[in-house]
Formats: sequence, C-alpha cells, structure tokens
Amino acid sequence: MITAGQMRAARALLGIDQKTLAEMAGVSVPTIQRMEASKGNVRGVIDTLAKVVEALDRAGIELIGEHVPSVALGRGVRLKEPDVKPTSLS
Repeated sequence: MITAGQMRAARALLGIDQKTLAEMAGVSVPTIQRMEASKGNVRGVIDTLAKVVEALDRAGIELIGEHVPSVALGRGVRLKEPDVKPTSLS
C-alpha cells in the first residue's frame, strides 16, 4: 500500500515532478495526478500501482508502512503523530 501523501513526499525527496515520475513508471501523467489526488491509500489498477512503487524503489525510495520499522540504510523522513496538534492560523 502507498498513500497519496507518500507519493508526493517521495517525489519531493527525489526532486522530480509528476511528469518525470510518470515516465519512470511507464504510466500517464493523469494517472499520477489521480493517484496523488486520492484520499488515504492510493486506489487503482494493481499493475499500475506496482509500476509506480517499483519506479520509486529503483530511484532509492523506501516506502514505510504504518507501525513498520525501516530496514534500509540511508537518510529519510517519516511522518508520525504529532505530540501537539497544530492550530489553524485563521
């Protein structure tokens, strides 16, 4: 499983745009756009999702599931539950 937020964060870590990710995965830009617009886990054709995950893996991205430790070496970031919820700036 991969979330839309993980996809956007992976692209940010790689410094690539949606077009580049689409080319790396062999899928269309609208497919990447739909995936990244998802709420929560990305839904779609399993084969297409696998292509995107494999492309990110080849580029050096380790997707870490919730409550799963990272087993690879290297730098990265991980989203966790904040100790304090941020307040809105309205």
